[in-house]
Amino acid sequence: MRILDNIEYRRIETGEDMEDIERLRYKAYKAAEVLPVAAANLIDDVDFDDHAYVFGVYYFEELVSTIRLHHVTPEHRISQSSGVFPDAMESFLNAGLTLIDPARFAADPAIAAELPVLPYITLRPSIVAAAYFRADRVLQHVRPAHAAFYKRVFYADTVVERRMADIYGFELTLLATNTHATGDKLLKRYPFFDSGVYERRLMFERGGEPLVAPLTILPSARLVATGRITGAVAGRDY
Repeated sequence: MRILDNIEYRRIETGEDMEDIERLRYKAYKAAEVLPVAAANLIDDVDFDDHAYVFGVYYFEELVSTIRLHHVTPEHRISQSSGVFPDAMESFLNAGLTLIDPARFAADPAIAAELPVLPYITLRPSIVAAAYFRADRVLQHVRPAHAAFYKRVFYADTVVERRMADIYGFELTLLATNTHATGDKLLKRYPFFDSGVYERRLMFERGGEPLVAPLTILPSARLVATGRITGAVAGRDY
């Protein structure tokens, strides 16, 4: 919570602002040796899909990480995970479920080494998204070695054990968090994941005039924790 006091989230929606995101993605992926095979650049059309939300995470006003979230519905099926796990995604969506699909996670390697909580802070918008959209699942398509982290922190279940991702040249596994079953205990264990209604709207509401600069959003978890605003949605979900 103390670190979160110095964090800003910025919703990125213009090509010019995407340039900083692309540079960070390249820096992070190159350091981790996970650059997509034969990728001409690290910004694609999906970044601008109307169900995609790209965030920059700023620590003391410095861009330190980024993530892209997709709100996936039976009516709008574009997502990152569908490219590697189409059968599992079809199964979810044909059952009428709605999903939050995080992708393009990237963190500055130097900052990540000094700030071990950075993955939690970067993934926090996926929990805020689950609350705003009342999503049924939050997905995690990750390398098998990282699965234990998502099972421990997000109470994720394995959906597909592992599958080769040709775009990267290595295996990925697909996990999913059942928001209805785990929301209450997750927020009790990690209260910094909680959010107020106003923060959720700033992160994900659309329909107004196009932004001329990134929309800066301050985390509201401390206000929720101190009872100054309302947090978790009704029904003991996210």
